Amino acid sequence: MLAFLVVSSIAGAWYAFTRWDGISDPVWIGFGNFREIFSSDTARRALLHTVQLSVVFVVLVNAAGLLLALGLNRAVKSRIVLRAIFFLPVVIIPLATSYIWRFIFDYSGPLNGLFRALGLDSWVTPWVGDPTWALWTIVVVMVWNYTGLTMIIYLAGLQSIPDELVEASVVDGASAWTTFRRITAPLLAPAITINATLSLIIGLRAFDQVMALTGGGPIDASETLATQVYKAAFVDGRFGYGAALAVALTVLVLIVVLVQLVVLRSREARMGA
Repeated sequence: MLAFLVVSSIAGAWYAFTRWDGISDPVWIGFGNFREIFSSDTARRALLHTVQLSVVFVVLVNAAGLLLALGLNRAVKSRIVLRAIFFLPVVIIPLATSYIWRFIFDYSGPLNGLFRALGLDSWVTPWVGDPTWALWTIVVVMVWNYTGLTMIIYLAGLQSIPDELVEASVVDGASAWTTFRRITAPLLAPAITINATLSLIIGLRAFDQVMALTGGGPIDASETLATQVYKAAFVDGRFGYGAALAVALTVLVLIVVLVQLVVLRSREARMGA
């Protein structure tokens, strides 16, 4: 951990304060790279896209995972098989599945083919090539990729809830919504905290799906901080600027996740009380 994570991260962060092309000796420039980040329209758009993608992803993946967990908790006879099927995308390499989804979203792909077959020609769109839809196609693929993960964590939380509590609420005449709001949701608070934190980290660090589906385009419409790090360092050869972007992304993830944890932990305490 010390040699391969801590030391390497500190060494990489040092390059954020230099101008370095990966070949010649680094030149110390202080906060020059960070000033360029805050003055760059591309970097600001990448930050905005990163936040948008993360927020929508966290909401959708947790909603989908919770619904699946509630549906597959106990009532369905084939729940074991269905759980495995819904969890399967989590263990498949995201880059590979993203290329499959790119084929599905292609202008001549299956999705537009279905719309044409149904007579919905007005719905036919070059999804990954349209600046309006490019970012949201990435969200769709990420939700498909990680819903199984949130489902499993919610299932673990649901199975820790005593059956007697739910049965007692039913006997008392509580509706399904009242039972969920008064019993299930408060006892699921730790699982909600874990899922919200994990999904937020995944959303803020999104890279594979972006590169495979859109490459950050069209016209930077789906550019994120993670893709900016890659392009600055390994495409443009600006390793110092790329390191500065990586440091900025790390700080963003750290701050947002810590704030979220504090809020969710306080919510857990209130619901537990």
